[in-house]
Amino acid sequence: MSAASVSQPRDDQPGPAADGATTTLAEIARAAGVSAPTVSKVLNGRGDVSPATRSRVEELLLRHGYQRRRGSLQAAPLLDLVFNELESSWAMEVIRGVENVARQEGLSVVLSESAGRLVPGQTWVDGVLARRPTGVILVLSGLAPAQRAQLTSRDIPFVVLDPAGDPGDDVPAIGATNWQGGLAATRHLLELGHRRIGVIGGPAGVMCSRARIDGYRAALETAGVAFDPALVRTGDFHHEAGYTEGLALLRMPDRPTAVFTGNDLQALGLYEAARESGLGVPGDLSVVGFDDLPLARWISPPLTTVRQPLTEMAEAAARLVLDLGRGRRPGTLRMDLSTRLVERASSAPPRGA
Repeated sequence: MSAASVSQPRDDQPGPAADGATTTLAEIARAAGVSAPTVSKVLNGRGDVSPATRSRVEELLLRHGYQRRRGSLQAAPLLDLVFNELESSWAMEVIRGVENVARQEGLSVVLSESAGRLVPGQTWVDGVLARRPTGVILVLSGLAPAQRAQLTSRDIPFVVLDPAGDPGDDVPAIGATNWQGGLAATRHLLELGHRRIGVIGGPAGVMCSRARIDGYRAALETAGVAFDPALVRTGDFHHEAGYTEGLALLRMPDRPTAVFTGNDLQALGLYEAARESGLGVPGDLSVVGFDDLPLARWISPPLTTVRQPLTEMAEAAARLVLDLGRGRRPGTLRMDLSTRLVERASSAPPRGA
């Protein structure tokens, strides 16, 4: 793809202030005690500005509610996609969805990883300011208020996909019906006759994990089955956590006859724990996952799981960020796509039922 032509920034370009007035770069420059070109460098993410000056200018941009007028600079033909982790087939489903939309729109995708942090570092933000992408999609991540202000002041739209925490009503976000998914998974096991049902969730601070466990608990309570905190384990959405926490559950004196895992990778680890414990799936232990990754169909026995429409969620996030960049504000900034249970061979009635 050929490089896009980029117009030069205008030092006198006004932006709306918090009080409804307008603030120009020249006024920001005078308040900061620097030149207008220096303010332009800060706005454009240039590295040749001292940290103290950059901080002072950013503070003034935030204080005055400066926002670059839409269309004053041509955005680069890029979608910036940032993950907190980039190491599973889960991420590949998301990348596929964003790529589908990017291809249709003639855009390229820039991938970044925040090394497990739920808020990307400032180095990433500086890179985004320098690239000036058409839009930013953050996966299982969020932005600090100052980072949000930086993107907003440069007129760079952003969307959070599967937010780790509550992004707020004013932050565009695409998610899934995680509570309903947890309810459906647990209800399926209850209908098979299971009453000792364990759960291996994801990180306690991640919103989708809490919602899935809340759905699990609601299903138990609706069925009149007492909630047992000892059957609830906290994982990290990785295979190793499914194995470790699965062993802990299976070594209980009154072990569960079924386990709902917070994602498919943890279900894979639980399969390993069951084999090591001499238990068969589903004869001795029923397992239900969450995500419906391709591996759910490939493992033996094929995994009963809750389908989270990851590719469709990513496509929706990409379309939303493009709409925002074109000045189209949807009626709602928050959308949750439906989950559904996919029954396969890993769940069955408990032995003797």
